[in-house]
Amino acid sequence: MPAPLLLAIVLAVSPDVSAQRRPAAPAAPFKTSLTLAEMSHKQAVVATSKGTFVIDLLPEAAPNHVGYFIKLARDGAYNGTTFHRAIRMGIIQGGDPLSRDPAKKDLYGTGGLGILNAELNATPLARGAVAAVLQPGKLNSAGAQFFIAVTDQLALTGQFTVFGRVADGMEIVQQISEAPVDAEARVSERIEMASVTIRDAPPPDAVPFASATPEEMAAYHVVLETSKGDITLAFRPDKAPEHVRNFLRLAQSGAYDGTTFHRVVRGFVIQGGMMLPRATRLTQKQQSYVHNLQPEFNDILHVAGTLSMARLDDPASASTSFFICTAPAPSLDGKYTAFGQVIAGMEVVQAIEAVAVQDDTPTQKIEVRRVRVEKQ
Repeated sequence: MPAPLLLAIVLAVSPDVSAQRRPAAPAAPFKTSLTLAEMSHKQAVVATSKGTFVIDLLPEAAPNHVGYFIKLARDGAYNGTTFHRAIRMGIIQGGDPLSRDPAKKDLYGTGGLGILNAELNATPLARGAVAAVLQPGKLNSAGAQFFIAVTDQLALTGQFTVFGRVADGMEIVQQISEAPVDAEARVSERIEMASVTIRDAPPPDAVPFASATPEEMAAYHVVLETSKGDITLAFRPDKAPEHVRNFLRLAQSGAYDGTTFHRVVRGFVIQGGMMLPRATRLTQKQQSYVHNLQPEFNDILHVAGTLSMARLDDPASASTSFFICTAPAPSLDGKYTAFGQVIAGMEVVQAIEAVAVQDDTPTQKIEVRRVRVEKQ
């Protein structure tokens, strides 16, 4: 979406309409009575009809905007309001108090503004940024309404006050952005905020297997529950510790649930683990575990049952996609990172290998329904 069009969307409606209907602005802009210490390390939990997401508030960047948002949330002012505008994979916009009333749909976007002076800052308007909506041509006109960048909107950095960042639940924000809209980007269905709750930010979750030693990781098996049966995998962290660590982390987070074996080459490999054809989008936490891996080429031979990591031409391009050899493949030895082997369910591997294919793509869906991590 070009920046000028996004800019038009995240400004309130044109002055002639808003001036006729908007309540008079207060004599002085809002100034929070909360101290930075009282606002620091706070999160807003936004429960919507599409799911819940969490915002890290940034009082150091925009203290009055954060203070006003906290006030409204604690007063219940966002409860029952909607996300009334959306650009698919661009932004979502909500918080207008008028949006509580379905009969006032034509006025959505005009309410709750003219309260705050701008607190422009250098926080990038990147994916997940939460920023204040403005009245057209009026820098000091923010208020209750806010928008969230679903993808990077860096061209807008410094033009709107960023006061938060989505810490969890970006998949919900993205889902809201995909709702049906009319020609003016007004959301066709009611996507309500049931509640916005302010809480202390909890300590960050421990990253699974972050400190696990090779000996500790070797004690785990993974069971792939597929539509053809179960395949059990054991690992060689002594040969490829970071590949094993990442695979266990993805498996335990549920990232592989709902993926497929998308490629079958008889007498060679079956391949799975791609995230694009996954049944549902990754959560924000799952997505944080997806990254490229440095190669850990080793002396494990690619024979029937070997578990190895797929990659592109770049040796450091492996991330989530893996393959299981169905026959000896010496051409792969030392060029792909082998990190485990099938210890049960080789007959299931063979059943997957036997399915009909078109250009190496199975003509029937071979689903990985669930992945279990089991400590032996």
